[in-house]
Amino acid sequence: MRSFASVAELDSAVGVELGVSDWVVLDQPTIDAFADVTGDRQWIHVDAGRSANGPFGATIAHGYLTLALLPRFRADIFDIVTPRMSLNYGLNKVRFPAVVPSGSRVRGRARLLAVEHRGPDAVDVVVEYHVEIDGSPKPACVAESVVRVLF
Repeated sequence: MRSFASVAELDSAVGVELGVSDWVVLDQPTIDAFADVTGDRQWIHVDAGRSANGPFGATIAHGYLTLALLPRFRADIFDIVTPRMSLNYGLNKVRFPAVVPSGSRVRGRARLLAVEHRGPDAVDVVVEYHVEIDGSPKPACVAESVVRVLF
C-alpha cells in the first residue's frame, strides 16, 4: 500500500499509477444484499432462472455495486495519513463498459489524476479507477472519484 503524508507528496504523484487492490468476489448473496438495500431488484440481478435465459446468461452485479466498491479498493491501494478528515466529494465521470456475472472476481486499479488545491488546508484528490473483472478484457467500471482532504 502506498502512503502519502503531505500535499507535496500527493502533488509529486500526479499521473502515477497508485496500485491495484485485492480481488473481491461479487457473489449472489452480495448482489442480493445490494438489491435489498437499494430496492433495485431487477430480474437481471436477482432472478437466476430468468437470467440464465437472458442476455447475459446469468445474474449480474449492479453497476452501482461495482462503483460502491471504490472506497474498499482505495483502502487496499493507498492512504493519506495526516488529514484531519477526508470526504467523498463526488465523481467526475462514470462508465460501465462490461457486466459482472455473479461469482466474478473484481479489483480496482487506481491512478492519481490531479490534486486540486482548495485553500491553505484542503485539496481535492482526483483518482481514476478501473474496476477489472478477472478474465475479462473490458473493465466493469471506469470512474473518476474526487475526495476532499482537509489537513
